Formats: sequence, structure tokens, C-alpha cells
Amino acid sequence: MDLAYLRAHPEHLPTFLTHQRIRETPVAGGDSCVASRLTLDDGHSVFTKTWPERAGRAVPAGFFDTEAAGLRWLREAGAVAVPEVVVALPELLALDWVDPGEPTPGAAERFGRELAGTHRAGADRFGAVWPGFIGTLAQDNTPDEGPWPDWFARRRLLPYLRMSVDGGALDGPDAALVEQVVARIGEFGGDEPPARLHGDLWPGNLLWGADERVWLVDPAAHGGHRETDLAQLALFGGPPHHDRIMAGYREAWPLADGWRERVPLHQLHLLLVHTALFGRAYRDAVVGAARAALRGAGRATVDG
Repeated sequence: MDLAYLRAHPEHLPTFLTHQRIRETPVAGGDSCVASRLTLDDGHSVFTKTWPERAGRAVPAGFFDTEAAGLRWLREAGAVAVPEVVVALPELLALDWVDPGEPTPGAAERFGRELAGTHRAGADRFGAVWPGFIGTLAQDNTPDEGPWPDWFARRRLLPYLRMSVDGGALDGPDAALVEQVVARIGEFGGDEPPARLHGDLWPGNLLWGADERVWLVDPAAHGGHRETDLAQLALFGGPPHHDRIMAGYREAWPLADGWRERVPLHQLHLLLVHTALFGRAYRDAVVGAARAALRGAGRATVDG
């Protein structure tokens, strides 16, 4: 099987893998999937993701189709580098292989400018026309006219707050704190039309390539607020050369007044996803972000 055959007959890939007709090498690919590098007969490589048998349940309907749709949508913007989707099947996703490289300041600045370009490509509405997933959790992508604060509270904060409370990761006082943020969400300012978001842009979803570019992988793509992507990027220690990424971004598309004060608000979404998925280990991060958001609410209309 070479790349031309694979593109013409993507449905044959699982059979070739089952019968070990393709060289397969395990690689790192995140917490939720099994990842491999496939070397084809023409020497071309592709990256594949499959649902792990240890998960104890079948792959959720539309899981890989959703990721493929998001990757294609981000790639259509023609700005940030996004791997080509080679195969998208219900049980498997295959992408063009990206040779990894080292993070450099130049690549970081270029990525910042390109991320601004992807965001500027925009979206018709908040949400998306495909079903949503973030990690292994469902995410409500029902297209919505907004405004952004109301949509963000209803679709991105409250569902994962409920999951986190039901799962025991957050208790009553913790939930009350997040609910205060939701109640005051209209005070933060910065409302903007929907941007074209990666949607799960923590630093682990940046792939620094040997071509001196930063590639986006593992999206939860949808129309949302561009500050959400940027706030997620600052989580968990941030990426290498974070300051250069932000400098490149702000050069290409300056941010609205008060963006620094809104960072904790935008981070709450992904942090609540973490308490819903992984439990109480992320409780302090949620509480800290909620408190910081409330402190900044009165100052969010003034540039920090």
C-alpha cells in the first residue's frame, strides 16, 4: 500500500493493519487514543489514531469524523499549519506525518501570526455544524448566534461544572464560586464575533515541526472567542517561547482592552473539562481561576 492507493481506498486500511501488511511503530499520541506511525511501501509515513481496547467501551459515534472535520476546517483557513487528513473512518483517523523538530523563537513568532490568521478566518456562528468532543467528553456544538458571554456560560462552563459536581471533583462551595462567575459573565466585556478556534489549545496540542513551523493537532474546533484559544495556551506552564507567540499574535491582530483580566475566565472551560475527566486533582486550579476571574471582572474593560 502506497499513499496514492491509500487515498483511493481508505476503507482498506483497517484490513491491512489487521493482517500486518504495513510497518507500524507505536508513538506518543495523547491520553485518549492509541497512536502509531505507519510506513507505506513508497516510504511515505502517516500518523494514525485508534480507540483503545482498554477504554472499556466502543468508540463514541462520530468521534474521529468530528476531529477530521475540525482539522479540515482549520486547514481551510490557510494560515496555521494543520496536517492533512488522509483517512477518516468511524474507528480510525490517519493524518499526514509531520517530522518533529525543536522549538525556536522564530517558529513561535510565526505561529503567533498564523494563529491570528486562522482566528480571523472566522465562523458563521458560535459552535459548529459537526457534533463536538473535547478529549473523550461530548461538547455541545449546536450553532448559536450568541452573544458570546451567554453562549460561553451555557455551552462551555455550566455543562462541565455539572459533570464535575456529579463526579465528586467539585463540592457545593466550589460550584457556587463558578456560578458567581457565570452570573457576572456580562461584566467582563470583550465580546467579539466568532473566531475560528482550535478549541483545545493547551501546549500539548502544538507540534513543533522540523520545517520550523508549529502544527495544530487534536482540535475541538468550533466558532468561539479567540481569547479562549490564547488563554488555554497559557495553561500548564505554557509552551516554549510563549512570549514570542503572543508578540507575533498581537502584532498581527491586537487584542481588545482587558484581555489579561479575562484570561482566567477563558481558562475555566478547559479546567472544568479536566475536573470532569480526571477528578479532584484539578479542583484547586478551577477554584483559583474562578477567584481570579471574579477579581478581574471589574477591571476587564481596562487594558492590563
